[in-house]
Amino acid sequence: MTASRHILVVVDPTKQAQPAVRRAVWLAERLEASVELFICDHDQYLAGTRFGDSDDLRAARQRMIDGHLEHLKTLADSVKTRSVLLSVDAYWHHPLDEGIVAKALAAEPDLVVKDTHYHPAIERALFSNTDWNLIRNCPSDLLLVKPRAVGNRPCIVASVDPVHRHDKPADLDHRILTRAWSLCEAVEGQMHVFHAFDPAPALAAETALAVTPVAAPVRDLTRELERRHRKAFQASLEDYPLSGRQTHLRRGPPDKLLVAQAVQLQADMVVMGAVSRRGLERTFIGSTAEKVLDHLPCDLLIVKPGQSSSGHDDRGSLSR
Repeated sequence: MTASRHILVVVDPTKQAQPAVRRAVWLAERLEASVELFICDHDQYLAGTRFGDSDDLRAARQRMIDGHLEHLKTLADSVKTRSVLLSVDAYWHHPLDEGIVAKALAAEPDLVVKDTHYHPAIERALFSNTDWNLIRNCPSDLLLVKPRAVGNRPCIVASVDPVHRHDKPADLDHRILTRAWSLCEAVEGQMHVFHAFDPAPALAAETALAVTPVAAPVRDLTRELERRHRKAFQASLEDYPLSGRQTHLRRGPPDKLLVAQAVQLQADMVVMGAVSRRGLERTFIGSTAEKVLDHLPCDLLIVKPGQSSSGHDDRGSLSR
């Protein structure tokens, strides 16, 4: 992370407790970063209509934004430290996730931090939740904070996919490991690395492609699949001095096993990647990050892919 490192915190103006603000300041102290407190809000009664607007409505919207700025200044004073530079900003925007993305594109933060909470089944079914839209679309790395304290020696679990299934960019695992390692150094924590593979889909594909009715024995196929994943997993960790007790290769559904591993380790943060999907693929597949968000007992840091062929900047570094 360069000298211009910057953390953007999304503040909920309707809540008194602000776990994301506390976590962001805690991180900023250790990463030598600045913090910007940000409110994005909207009131349908002040929005005007497609057929027109008025000076009174515009003035009312400005008063609403001014009120949020004053609230943010008071909040900044309550968490101010000597080592962290704090600033504030507020947007009028709807929907919330699009306003946050617009601010992130304008401010180019290294990290966006936001509170998260349990999402009812209807929201999960409709794929309409702000947090899930940010997982897909936020241009910066995204930290979703659970309302719980962090341990004295935080446990950080990096979840990787070294076989690069589901069209993940080849450099994403490296970025995940780099983020987790640098964070562990900054907060004096302990790093664990997790990978799970589910043999069921692969076995089904192998059986479907068999040229004869007699397919290879399931046990042999499973053993070969595990060998392939173990080899890729170990190769991805060559640059990190981790003990065997800090690496976890599991067989089964990745989302369920990741949650179980986080619970077992009493993790303070899980670091994993997310790639934006479009259209029907996004609707029917979803990502592991979306599946585990409600069930993880700890914070979730979403790492985005690096520089693409289109020339997008490689932002989001959390190195010291």
